[in-house]
Amino acid sequence: MASQDSFGAKGALEVNGKSYEIFRLNQVTGEGVDVESLPFSLKVLLENLLRTEDGANITADDIRALGAWDADAEPNKEIQFTPARVIMQDFTGVPCVVDLATMREAMADLGGDPSKINPLAPAEMVIDHSVIADVFGTPDAFERNVEIEYERNRERYQFLRWGQGAFDDFKVVPPGTGIVHQVNIEHLARTIFTREVGGVLQAYPDTCVGTDSHTTMVNGIGVVGWGVGGIEAEAAMLGQPVSMLIPRVVGFKLNGDLPEGSTATDLVLTITEMLRKHGVVGKFVEFYGPGVSALPLANRATIGNMSPEFGSTIAVFPIDDETVNYLRLTGRSEEQLALVESYAKEQGLWHDPSAEPRFSEKLELDLATVVPSIAGPKRPQDRIELSSAAGNFAEDVKTYTSTPDLKAEVTVNGETFQLENGAVTIASITSCTNTSNPSVMIGAALLAKKAVEKGLKAKPWVKTTLAPGSKVVSDYYEKAGLTPFLNDLGFNLVGYGCVTCIGNSGPIIPEVSAAVNEHDMAVVSVLSGNRNFEGRINPDIKMNYLASPPLVVAYAIAGNMNVDLFNDSLGKDNDGNDVFLKDIWPSPAEVEETIRGAIDTEMFDESYADVFAGDDRWRSLPTPEGNTFAWDEKSTYVRKAPYFDGMPDAPAPVTDIDGARVLLKLGDSVTTDHISPAGAIKKDSPAGKYLAENGVEQRDFNSYGSRRGNHEVMIRGTFANIRLRNQIAPGTEGGFTRDFTLADNAADAPVSTVYDASVNYQAAGIPLVVLAGKEYGSGSSRDWAAKGTSLLGVKAAIAESYERIHRSNLIGMGVIPLQFPAGENADSLGLTGEEVFSFAGITELNEGRTPKTVKVTATKADGTKVEFDAVVRIDTPGEANYYRNGGIMQYVLRNLLNG
Repeated sequence: MASQDSFGAKGALEVNGKSYEIFRLNQVTGEGVDVESLPFSLKVLLENLLRTEDGANITADDIRALGAWDADAEPNKEIQFTPARVIMQDFTGVPCVVDLATMREAMADLGGDPSKINPLAPAEMVIDHSVIADVFGTPDAFERNVEIEYERNRERYQFLRWGQGAFDDFKVVPPGTGIVHQVNIEHLARTIFTREVGGVLQAYPDTCVGTDSHTTMVNGIGVVGWGVGGIEAEAAMLGQPVSMLIPRVVGFKLNGDLPEGSTATDLVLTITEMLRKHGVVGKFVEFYGPGVSALPLANRATIGNMSPEFGSTIAVFPIDDETVNYLRLTGRSEEQLALVESYAKEQGLWHDPSAEPRFSEKLELDLATVVPSIAGPKRPQDRIELSSAAGNFAEDVKTYTSTPDLKAEVTVNGETFQLENGAVTIASITSCTNTSNPSVMIGAALLAKKAVEKGLKAKPWVKTTLAPGSKVVSDYYEKAGLTPFLNDLGFNLVGYGCVTCIGNSGPIIPEVSAAVNEHDMAVVSVLSGNRNFEGRINPDIKMNYLASPPLVVAYAIAGNMNVDLFNDSLGKDNDGNDVFLKDIWPSPAEVEETIRGAIDTEMFDESYADVFAGDDRWRSLPTPEGNTFAWDEKSTYVRKAPYFDGMPDAPAPVTDIDGARVLLKLGDSVTTDHISPAGAIKKDSPAGKYLAENGVEQRDFNSYGSRRGNHEVMIRGTFANIRLRNQIAPGTEGGFTRDFTLADNAADAPVSTVYDASVNYQAAGIPLVVLAGKEYGSGSSRDWAAKGTSLLGVKAAIAESYERIHRSNLIGMGVIPLQFPAGENADSLGLTGEEVFSFAGITELNEGRTPKTVKVTATKADGTKVEFDAVVRIDTPGEANYYRNGGIMQYVLRNLLNG
């Protein structure tokens, strides 16, 4: 709670006879201060500082510095941002609750009060990442998948139900409800937040951090929020502000309207390509201009969702009439709507299409230039115009197979066909990006209707799945009479959850899988998701393409990436005539007319009437009670975390690192999926062997993501992605390295699994280091990518560049992130990974300052040395405190103990 009000900003806002305490932005004055021309996002941050000013962590000088923000300067001013709430999904949320439960015990062990470990900011979790599309293409697919989900995840769900009762201000949205980001924009987000503070009702902008990188979807309704690692989210829940530098803000001006035939997906793939090329990592992106007003809220949310794909912290839209209309449609109260509009206008947060806020950089897009597109085969920013897709595939496939023209005969359900490279083996309408957007979801269903009426079918080798973002989608499909046509093409409902996009695609058709593996074929998936990284979607599939929901349906019918959807026939109609995509593509007018007749506020009211209660399965789960959790030593899902074992109440001084060995030497664009996979667990992997040794049958292995509450599984899964290439173990793919403890000469070191090697290194007291290229740790905000790295014994990483969240997470786990000197990398410095490393200068942190560089010495087997100054990527004083304490959780626990 703010104890100071240096600017006299505190005042009252009357809305329909109700009074709210607010902190007026126009009261901030001083030399160079110009609040009016600040970008929307920085006005939100400014209000945050005004309201939480305490004279210590947040001062009047901090507030003036933000008010006088220099758009052209490089970020150098640290601020403390206090989000209104924390939002989680279950993959990343379960470890959060495990850590909080462990912290309660650690607090008691240190002589403190366990009840201090409690969310101080509202925390909400949506269970959406655990449903797997095991069953598909049948009327009972949804019910059967939910049953299997509960069987697999009973221990986790019981644990979360315990957390819901044990912790204050912690709510859980049960399985089978929807995807976290869609539930967030449709129900949980407030746009303007209210909370009683000191007996007074305050109103302020809704802000949030989330344990999923796509938290930015909420940017579409004017909420400043972004993805953080689970460890940062825990700190925010426990009242710790997010330490950040005032960012550069990129203004993205929109003009015009989307042309007929182009979808929101095509728009977002275009924007992703533009912004990734421009370079926006660590920056805010804000949309403005006349085109914003013409953009439906669902399209804004789709764009905001893809912020991690182009690398920005947020991609936000200001508040306007469209925001209020969407809040009304989704069932928010008239009182809330009046508050949103009144507050936004009072504080200068209402969008003015003619205004030009001051931005650090600017881009511009005429929406009329957007053309149908897909992205792939392995990165979301690699956009391909649909007209060139077949030609691009023909070239790309050569890098995935040595026999591009191979064909294999396969029989499924009595039907025999020739399977080719490029066969679409998964066509999935899935993930938060598009399944919240009625225009593309209705578009897909109308295309299915037209296809069925002409007699078209999906190809027999395609696994077809439909996983909407919320139950509302099923409601409007039913009301529009479109469900039967999707079912006819095999797009039966498989679940409400992330599904294919997170790697929960389930197995492809068994006979198809057998042929793919026997002949090492390069088959593909087409999904309406946001992630298509290598090894993520399905272990049998090498090439993955992002596409709009209508194009997913079209590719299921076409059956192969070699088909030119603009010029080739999709099949024959009932009269034997060729049918082309243009013959079944619905017009924008058809889509809009269907939306108007099919979607209403009542649907949202009914879907979210009792959203936290859950179904009979959820309510009947036996639930442990008590303030501390009764850990089951036999559990393979939920185990007490090891981070506080033997932790003293004061941190030991940090030390330099000597005698370190390289665990992995990696190339560019290594994602958190490569570091900590979320998909299937292989039987012969260290994690698979651990589960088998603990009596788990292979059919019950579930996924890495579902077992994030068990550090024993996750350590063994770290760097275990089947597509990871470790350059010190050439010729291998997957979680392999060379173990230098097993040979006197480094050149003779044998290949070992990463996990087994780490056990030997730790037993020998040898610290480890990871060498990496550009954009290390891009992708999901996956805290286990840092937790696993730390628990393997890695003390430092040296990369050419980092993605924001993973760099921050490494510090949060006590791993120091270092950067090669500008223009240099491991190869240019002649590093093979066989050297012994030392790092000097880290101890400066003990003196209360962060060194700009540390001296790295890499000694080769012949005694020659490579020396260079690595840049220390501890970017804020707050991060330095975390590192000095051995990690963010240790820092928070000590603060609460001594506070």
